[in-house]
Amino acid sequence: MNISATTLIGDKVHNLQGENLGDIKELMIDTLDGSVSYAVLDFGGFLGIGNKLFAVPWQALRVDPENKELVLDIDKERLKSAEGFDQDDWPDFADPAIASRLHQAYGIDA
Repeated sequence: MNISATTLIGDKVHNLQGENLGDIKELMIDTLDGSVSYAVLDFGGFLGIGNKLFAVPWQALRVDPENKELVLDIDKERLKSAEGFDQDDWPDFADPAIASRLHQAYGIDA
């Protein structure tokens, strides 16, 4: 199945318990092979204030086209304590150490 990237931007993300985890702000594309590497999840805050961004490995998400949302198998409290970043200080996604930490945090083989 193929889906437009712009279709996913702004889509809600829920966990398996049905809790809202936020929405997709961006998709990060690997320029070497053209695959989606990460979805940037915008979580918390109110009207963009106090929110935190998370780079979630694409393999950790499941697209639910019927409900127009994505599903991430993570507890809401665990996500709150996960490694995140703010809008003005994005990580270097090409750094292998960052990629390794993110994949490990979401239980994905790198």
